[in-house]
Amino acid sequence: MYRATTKGVQVTVTPRFAPERSDPERSQYFWAYTIEIINLGVDTVQLKSRHWVITDALGRVQEVRGAGVVGEQPVLPPGGHFEYTSGVPLPTSTGIMEGRYSLETATGETFEAEVPAFSLDVPGEARTLN
Repeated sequence: MYRATTKGVQVTVTPRFAPERSDPERSQYFWAYTIEIINLGVDTVQLKSRHWVITDALGRVQEVRGAGVVGEQPVLPPGGHFEYTSGVPLPTSTGIMEGRYSLETATGETFEAEVPAFSLDVPGEARTLN
């Protein structure tokens, strides 16, 4: 589990290798990750967009940007939380993923909440990033 808090917004990530969706003989590896976002602050916030940076074991980087998460732009009142599961494919058996969410308060202030860097590893394999 990986966790970061920015301006009262706590983001927790739990990645899991998905062998049932992977084919190592074809260099296809897949991870599912569950993210929980909790508003620990005093202002209502809405998640507007996401930005991911995904790096495989060979140092190749993909960036993904888009509106919301899993087709939603959740509104989190103080104490509110939102949880979702998504996934990421890689051509290598290890990698790392990190990012940020762009959020907006009810008064129109925008800020970015950090998604902590989390490792994508096949259980039992040595971790190598170039």
